[in-house]
Amino acid sequence: MKVALIVAVDRANGIGKNNDLMWHLPADMKFFKETTAGQIVITGRKNYESIPERFRPLPNRENVVLSRDQALQFEGCKQFNSLEASLEHFKNETERTVFIIGGGEIYRQALALDCIDEMYISHVDHEFGADTFFPSIDQEQWDKKILFQQTVDEKHLYAFETIHYTKKKNATK
Repeated sequence: MKVALIVAVDRANGIGKNNDLMWHLPADMKFFKETTAGQIVITGRKNYESIPERFRPLPNRENVVLSRDQALQFEGCKQFNSLEASLEHFKNETERTVFIIGGGEIYRQALALDCIDEMYISHVDHEFGADTFFPSIDQEQWDKKILFQQTVDEKHLYAFETIHYTKKKNATK
């Protein structure tokens, strides 16, 4: 099983405010859609509920929602009460990547479990006053490759670059 994480962060590692995105970056959304298409996506309940209803569940992906409240039902999604339980369910998956897509608490849990093989992080060149943050990572544990850079244009009010991080062979896992 390969586990990846995908996120966009501002200069302060902010990922959201008031349970919503803080920017509109079509090239980043396109990258997210293309990268996770056909894969498994795991998200926390609050993050899932922040996705506009017309896009839920995310199409062309196996959607997994984490919630301790088993009375809640998420149509078209698998549901688990913990990240560990969801990863255990997919432990024999060899064809698809399991993507952790947020929110902040789920990212923290995934990094604490040391289960992430690779990360796709879009670094937005602005600070937005977020109330939800991506945890700090030990840069020495990861090899980095810039996938693309987006400049400010008529569709993008903020520049960003997307970096693919792969766990170094000698890093803990």
